Amino acid sequence: MHGHLPEGYLADALRRDAAFGLTSAPKWLPPKWFYDARGSTLFEEITRLPEYYPTRAEREILERHAADVAATLPAHTLIELGSGSSEKTRLLLDALRAAGTLERYVPVDVSEPALVEAAEALLREYPGLAVDAVVSDFDAELGIPDEPGPKLVAFLGGTLGNLNPDERAAFLAAVRAKLRTGDGLLLGADLVKDPEVLVRAYDDAQGVTADFNRNVLRVLNRELDGDFDVERFEHVALWNSEQEWIEMRLRSRGDQAVKLRDLDLAVEFADGEELRTEISAKFRVSGLTMELERAGFVVSRWWTDRENRFGVALAMPF
Repeated sequence: MHGHLPEGYLADALRRDAAFGLTSAPKWLPPKWFYDARGSTLFEEITRLPEYYPTRAEREILERHAADVAATLPAHTLIELGSGSSEKTRLLLDALRAAGTLERYVPVDVSEPALVEAAEALLREYPGLAVDAVVSDFDAELGIPDEPGPKLVAFLGGTLGNLNPDERAAFLAAVRAKLRTGDGLLLGADLVKDPEVLVRAYDDAQGVTADFNRNVLRVLNRELDGDFDVERFEHVALWNSEQEWIEMRLRSRGDQAVKLRDLDLAVEFADGEELRTEISAKFRVSGLTMELERAGFVVSRWWTDRENRFGVALAMPF
């Protein structure tokens, strides 16, 4: 286990994000603060909902094409950014082990407990595999080890879509700077499709996503001594056709005044005022290919699920 985060990093980052985002116009918060223990459990529940297709679609792609990934890039080291439970990663691990090339797996995540749990399970399941977990936040430090390749960096789950275009460009350039000829980036991306399908994926009939969205307010209440009345905020999911992304928001039901005592901050919400909590960009093959090329990558292989809902790109540095 390696740590790239200074002591108190996450607490300080939350304080900065809350102070800046809640005093901006319009108000906003980064989506990473959904994911305390309760938020992570809720998201796992979301991935099993009938409306939420991305996880199933990406898994279908990996089930069908992990062997193609291993054949195209016979990596010695697999590095996964935002690894979480490393569940889908097992398909890549199996393929690379079957190809006889894999020596090391490097899961990178901001949550040390999640890393410990996943690493211990993988060590049991894959005897002889070196697992070097890295606690890091790619907002600050990618956590990609500088070592001989070939190495494959996996960034799955469509998390790239949570970044705006400038942030995506900076992220992809930072990944490119860590790679050499013979290395590669395996990137998951949700694709543009019928807006009704997209909105349903972020506004399910059971209300699980609504609970997940409001969880960020519970995190602020607990960590910053806040007094958000969580149930007085309505979950909103909408399609921004100009930016081609889904936006999740929390809409105030009535005028409200909220205090975050740890920040000595008072925040007022007008009736109907919205707090944006997430963007989730959806991609077109041509657009994502262009973004990767600007960062110094060429797309070597591109796969989609059978319904063309989700894509996985294997990109090589040039």
